[in-house]
Amino acid sequence: MADEDLIGPNDVAFRLELTPAQLKIVHTALKALADDLGHEEHEVREIVRAVLAKLPGEHSVRAIDLARELRGER
Repeated sequence: MADEDLIGPNDVAFRLELTPAQLKIVHTALKALADDLGHEEHEVREIVRAVLAKLPGEHSVRAIDLARELRGER
């Protein structure tokens, strides 16, 4: 693979559209991962926190009713 084909460190590598239920699951999983990372994994924790910062805020995600979303109600 040629160097010009590589994704740069500040380039957008992927865009992802999520349903509210998927967003809640991703947010919850990332929070759990960040909480479980040890002190020696500081760099990984910072990357996880940067991804979380791109998601809607904690209050908005908590407002998603997962049971209702799974039933297909709005």
